[in-house]
Amino acid sequence: MMRTPDGHSRLELSRFLTPPVVADHRNAPVNALGYLRVMFAVDDIDETLERLRTRGAQLVGEVVQYKDASRLCYIRGPEGLLIGLAQELS
Repeated sequence: MMRTPDGHSRLELSRFLTPPVVADHRNAPVNALGYLRVMFAVDDIDETLERLRTRGAQLVGEVVQYKDASRLCYIRGPEGLLIGLAQELS
């Protein structure tokens, strides 16, 4: 369980030990129907990616930029969890 920096919310990451897995979606594409993921706002996407890569995270696809508004990417984290990173551009 993690608390958000503002102290108002919490995020729980979990995995099931039982019952047995019915389907393994860890390698499903980011737009797979029903696929669960979590996204975090970051101040510097490149720096965050660098730190997470040293801890085993793998970039899925590439970092994309939407005009002058934002940069976005997905990584695979622990247990294959899909994690989105978004950086607002000023």
